Amino acid sequence: MRCPFISAILLLCALAGPVVAADPMPLFDGKTLEGFRQIGGKASFEVVDGSILGGTIPNQPNSFLRTEREYGDFILEYEFKIDERLNSGVQIRSLSIPEYRNGVVHGYQIEIDPDVARGRLWTAGIYDESRRGWLAPIENNPAARAAFKPNDWNHIRVEAIGDSIKTWLNGVPAADLVDSMTLSGFIALQVHGIGNRQDGPFHVAWRNLNITDLGRHVWKPLFDGRTLANFKPSSDARSWQVRDGMLIGTSKASEDRHSILLTEQDYDDFTVRIVYKAISGNSGLYFRATPVDEPYAVRGFQAEIDAGGAYPGGLYETAGRGWVAQPPEELTKRAFKPGDWNEMTVSARGRRIVIHLNGEKTVDLLDDQGARSGRIGLQLHGGQDMHIEVKSVDLLVKE
Repeated sequence: MRCPFISAILLLCALAGPVVAADPMPLFDGKTLEGFRQIGGKASFEVVDGSILGGTIPNQPNSFLRTEREYGDFILEYEFKIDERLNSGVQIRSLSIPEYRNGVVHGYQIEIDPDVARGRLWTAGIYDESRRGWLAPIENNPAARAAFKPNDWNHIRVEAIGDSIKTWLNGVPAADLVDSMTLSGFIALQVHGIGNRQDGPFHVAWRNLNITDLGRHVWKPLFDGRTLANFKPSSDARSWQVRDGMLIGTSKASEDRHSILLTEQDYDDFTVRIVYKAISGNSGLYFRATPVDEPYAVRGFQAEIDAGGAYPGGLYETAGRGWVAQPPEELTKRAFKPGDWNEMTVSARGRRIVIHLNGEKTVDLLDDQGARSGRIGLQLHGGQDMHIEVKSVDLLVKE
């Protein structure tokens, strides 16, 4: 992998290098709940026969036994056994902060779904608790659904590295999520609320909870808010200026040529995030792009930026296939914020390309046949009155 030039001082490599070897450590010693504390509802948590036993209480909201520590990248393994009448899960990279719904627990949940009666069995799927809902259900993964063992101990493995979260249930691959909304947080055991039901308590138990701490990933600026040191304009440099800490792109309809701003380095596998406001015209976030002669000035992928809201967050290939993926209109209407700040992320790893717009997944291609390397950049579309403001462009890197 080639490492991009981030600043005059640092060479940072987006999600680069092998995972540093580390030893798994117990989250739970089998004797006490030291290192945990309860938040949310008042369900019971106690140590019984070397396991943590959670029990329901009527009229209580979801209850959580969370770690005092927070974790970023890790491998987590545990066993659980659950009553078929109960729903549960294990939170990872989760938060409880006053500014979000008065401290409600929110974040990724590795689902425990023992619903044999309905036959759903989405255990080891990934749910976004109190935020976006289902992110990676396993309804189309019959092998993982069949791996669940009712009324018995089940084993789950979770690998959370950068914006990749993968799960296994009893050794069977289950969920494979790419999402960078939250990169670190606590781990918590959930006892789901049961409303006013009086036929409980229902129980869920966990044992052999072990974690391998792999550090964490963070966002580092590709655009520093002061200069265009890491970029090179393809045409009229006056189209791109830095003002008040923002990157401002403007052009007139009389200018036929596209104005392209590209990094001077190529990137292979990476995740990039842009915060932008599209005021007028059509633009895009280029990646795996190569400079070419006119009329296009560049060949490669473009994550769509459009003030008019036509397929924002879609995937287009300039000087190639044209539209590769157009998100549904109802999705883009829900996700895009006209005339306001929008956040878009692009994760390109191997042949998988995933795009999110304001937390909504708009593209997920598992085996795209396009370019595997190239530059990152921005476009001002020729023949249009263009105005785009960019607050930040960041790469996800290992801290």
